Amino acid sequence: MWYWFFKFIGLGPAAWFWLRLRWSGREHLPRSGPVILAANHVSFLDPIGVSMGVPRKVVYVAKTKYYSGRSLGGRFLAWFLRAIGQLPIDPESASTANPAIETARRLLTDGGVVAIFPEGTRSPDGRLYRGRTGVARLALPSRVPVIPVGIVGSREALQALPRRSRGIRIIYGAPVDLSPWYDRADDPDAWREATDLLLARIAALTGQEYVDRYPTADEIGKRDSA
Repeated sequence: MWYWFFKFIGLGPAAWFWLRLRWSGREHLPRSGPVILAANHVSFLDPIGVSMGVPRKVVYVAKTKYYSGRSLGGRFLAWFLRAIGQLPIDPESASTANPAIETARRLLTDGGVVAIFPEGTRSPDGRLYRGRTGVARLALPSRVPVIPVGIVGSREALQALPRRSRGIRIIYGAPVDLSPWYDRADDPDAWREATDLLLARIAALTGQEYVDRYPTADEIGKRDSA
């Protein structure tokens, strides 16, 4: 209930107007059945833009730290994420038994829409960084379609607030063909190869420079203190 309230009444209309959200490629979104949306991540506004363009409920996996805030704002964020059905996950965990991964598998088995930011964190500088392998670990065993999603302009939109955004573009690409790795669904090398292809597809949508490494703790710290 809360998801649809925030999407259509509490947050969505204001976000659509204030952020000047624009979508393309929605013909690639399946109307039913399981699907994974995999997007670049450059600002806190990204989930809003991606979800607003999808007529179905989208469930995200969010970093566990967003569920453990002690301040009033942190507690509200944790409540908000739980209220709209989002899943906590440790992006650095390689365990296939991660509870959020298992829950995401169940959602996909039930025909749901799961969204993941493969980078595991917001880009510290607007470039596209090496992806974590969670999407591949979900998609290869189940053979669920993976839609690459490119987000352009949300970093600048966040920096412009409270002024109205110049516009955020959300581009839904054609499904990524991961069939070459279906028979190696338990192979970490296959996870990495499939993930690298996915990130290349995202980069083609956004035009971002690709960085073949994870952002360092220092880079993330500078981002968070800016």
